[in-house]
Amino acid sequence: MLLAKTLRSSTFRLALIAIAAFGLIVAAIMAYVYVGTIGYVKSRVGDAGDHGGFTAMIELAMVAVAVLLLVLAGLAAVLVTRRTVGRIEEINATSRAIMMSGLDRRIPLRGSHDEWDRVAENLNQMLDRIETLMGEVKQVSDNVAHDLRTPLTRMRGRLEKAYHAPRNSEADAVLIGDTIAELDAVLGMFASITRISEIETRARRSAFRALSLTEIAGEVVELYDAAAEQVATRLSLGGDREVAITGDRDLLFDAVANLVDNAIKHGRKGGQVTVTCRSADGGADIAIADDGAGIPAAEHDHVFKRFYRLEQSRYTPGNGLGLSLVAAVARLHGAEITLHDNAPGLTVRLRFPPPAQGGT
Repeated sequence: MLLAKTLRSSTFRLALIAIAAFGLIVAAIMAYVYVGTIGYVKSRVGDAGDHGGFTAMIELAMVAVAVLLLVLAGLAAVLVTRRTVGRIEEINATSRAIMMSGLDRRIPLRGSHDEWDRVAENLNQMLDRIETLMGEVKQVSDNVAHDLRTPLTRMRGRLEKAYHAPRNSEADAVLIGDTIAELDAVLGMFASITRISEIETRARRSAFRALSLTEIAGEVVELYDAAAEQVATRLSLGGDREVAITGDRDLLFDAVANLVDNAIKHGRKGGQVTVTCRSADGGADIAIADDGAGIPAAEHDHVFKRFYRLEQSRYTPGNGLGLSLVAAVARLHGAEITLHDNAPGLTVRLRFPPPAQGGT
């Protein structure tokens, strides 16, 4: 079966063309050698004697060499083509298995570390990435369905109860207000998704300009100062007085605000949240630290996924999009975002490159 595919393959036809071209070159060389040899012998010996036996011997040797070269070239073409077709068939078989059964199959490696093994490794890594993305899409879909089901169920229950109850202007006003609040929360979730997608498509790089990161952080601290006082949390701003950065002011404000809001909500009541801005290696660095429970190290790579929440029951307020938006803003600005243990608590650090690299 494999031999038949080998003989029908385009690679084998190309090999035959190469062999024919090689054969023509070899034939021309052999003809040149034959004529030259006969001419040399005649020039040295002259016409005396019979040269027929010598000529016949040379012709036989050249025919034998030509046949041997033809056989070896044909055998090499078949072996090389068979190997190539065999590796291609492995890839095709794995592709068909993936289409029929799922993304759990991978292309086998032979351990030769040749170009075919490298192709198989790259394809397997691509399949790993696709499988990861598909898993994230499924998780996002499940989380969206869960987050939408609760408010929609509550709204339906209120409306059904109001439908069967006698009209009461005060109760109806409360019902309408609660329903509007629930709808605002749902619309806010979709607005966050749209905003993250817009950031990830780099549709807003035209708004980049020279900014002061310290000034943006100061405005965020001033905005959340009242919220911090409600839970007796000390919110402070430290670091350098002037930290230059190039970026989108609105997006940076939203990113820092999300981090400060998370630090206040998940930090220790009566604790401290510190926002620190510094210039570092020509770039900018901002760190938001709290003294709360923190995030387990195993979860550091997951919390930036859309709708991912440490609280798996998903009954507490929130939709798990805040850190996703922060990560999208960081990618847009070429910044590195890292999580560190604050012992106790958590430190989220955003490190921006120099303006020449992070600007437009």
